[in-house]
Order: sequence, then C-alpha cells, then structure tokens
Amino acid sequence: MGFREAEALLLTLVLGLCVTQLEAQLQVGFYRNSCPNAEKIVTEEVVKALVTHPGVPADLLRLHFHDCFVRGCDGSVLLDSTPGSTAEKDSPINNSLEGYDVVDNAKTRLEAVCPGIVSCADIVAFAARDSVKLSKGIPYDVPAGRRDGRVSLSSETFTNLPPPTFNLDQLTQNFASKGLTQEDMVILSGAHTIGDARCSSITSRLYNFNSTGKADPSLDPAYAAKLKKKCPPTSVNGNRGVDMDPPSPTIIDSSYYRNLLFHRGLFTSDQTLMSSPVTAAQVMKNAFNDFLFNRNFAAAMVKMGRVEVLTGTNGEIRKKCNVIN
Repeated sequence: MGFREAEALLLTLVLGLCVTQLEAQLQVGFYRNSCPNAEKIVTEEVVKALVTHPGVPADLLRLHFHDCFVRGCDGSVLLDSTPGSTAEKDSPINNSLEGYDVVDNAKTRLEAVCPGIVSCADIVAFAARDSVKLSKGIPYDVPAGRRDGRVSLSSETFTNLPPPTFNLDQLTQNFASKGLTQEDMVILSGAHTIGDARCSSITSRLYNFNSTGKADPSLDPAYAAKLKKKCPPTSVNGNRGVDMDPPSPTIIDSSYYRNLLFHRGLFTSDQTLMSSPVTAAQVMKNAFNDFLFNRNFAAAMVKMGRVEVLTGTNGEIRKKCNVIN
C-alpha cells in the first residue's frame, strides 16, 4: 500500500469514527434520567394545540424541515431577529411558518421542571414526531441529544431551502447537500400529504408558467381550473390557503403520490418527481401502499433529524427558544 492509499484509508477511518461518535451522541430516551417527562410534556402541548388548530401537525412538520435544512437541526429557525441581524424566521421564505407557540409553550413547562436540560432543537423534533402520529402516520422514536445553535441568518434560507419551483435535478442536489439521497427526497416530499399552501406560491404556475402567460402544461387541466377558482390572479388573494392533498389534507397517507400519477401535484417540485423513470417508479411504489410509505416516511424523518446536529459541548441549551442565552 502506497502513502496516498494509506492516507486515504486513515481519512476514511477517522470520518467513520466521527460519524459513529455522532450517532452515539443522539440517543433514543436521551432525557430518560435528566428529564423523564420531557417527551410527554411536548406531546401534551401538541395535542392541546391540535384541539383548536387542526393544521398544527403540518405546521410542526414544516418547522422541523425548515430548521434542519438551514444550519442543521439546531433550533436556529426559532430565534428572533436582532437589531443587527435578520433571523431565519423573518425571511420571506419563512413568513408563513407557524407552530412557534407550541414549541415555546413546551419549553416554558420544561424549564419549570428541568431547567437548562431540554434543547429547543429536540422539542422541534419531538413535536414533528407527535404530529406524524396524530395524523395517523406510523409512530417512530426520536434519537435526541441535539443542542441549540447561536446563529440564525435570513440570507441562508435562500441558499438552503428548496423553493416550490425546483426541478428534479435541483431538488436532488439540494437534498444531497444535506446528506440525503434522491429516494429520501421522494419520501420526504410526501410530507405534502398534509397541510396547505398559500395561493402566492402557485400563482405563476397557474397563470404565467415560465413567462408563457399560461398554466403549467404538466398540470391536470381540471385540477388547474379548481385551483384558479380558489386562487384568482390578484395579489390580495395571495394569503389564501389551498390544500396540498385535497383527498385527505389531515392524514399522512399515500394519496399524495396518487395525485402525482394524475398530474395533480400542487407545486412544480411535487410534479417533477414524475419526470424521471427512477423517481416515477418510487412514486408508483408508494402510491398504492400506505404502510410502505408510512414506514419509509418515519425512517426518513429520523434520518433528516440527524442533519448537521450540534451535540456534546457544541452550541447551548437555550432558556428561551427565541433568544440565545
């Protein structure tokens, strides 16, 4: 073995050791001894919020995704802007994010019983898990031990969060930059099986796709007509909501994928999953098997929850989720 080969092998072993150590630091039942009721308290707050706001599971799922894709799953999306810096939550991309109150309420209760123990990043991950279960998805365990970041920059949302206009190649590259595969991307896109979107996010697709002055030709004409009734082409209607998955907007199921088979994906980034034989086959595989999709979705959520996490002595445990200590 030459010097370069030995050097490469050593680097591989070191990187493997780092990954192993990271995996070991995120553990299911992380708060078993330090704050035994941590996950129970988060669940109670999610359930409480669901009583008055049926859309809260979708909000919390989206909050987790938007947190993990900018600086990793470190709670940076929760931080408020400061006089000298605009935070992620105040980015135009994130102006429709909700669910902060659920996280804050859980944090307040946790600080009362276990001060300085449970991170805001873990609360977001637990809340997303609870949201899946409450939406009839498959329950899964959340490895915890994340710590909170101290930096939140609006500018980073533009380079890290995939917009609804992305095509397949752009989506694949975006997810790959987070250590997620194309198959992970197809499965995590299934989160669009619940919740709604603002009309402003689909206006160009309905009325001026690629500056043609027409609707996206890949969109089913009958579905496009329904969307146009809900979203007339005026700016005052931009904040109206339209269901992501009309057949079952509050249930995590495979109807999202069946919509794609009939050209009824709400976003370009949804329908683009049918643009290659490989991803179209994955869509087909999930479209008629709820159990398979739900199992895959649970596994993908756990994997996404590990993206660029802070553990050990990195970051901090915030006393309040919206400000650093």
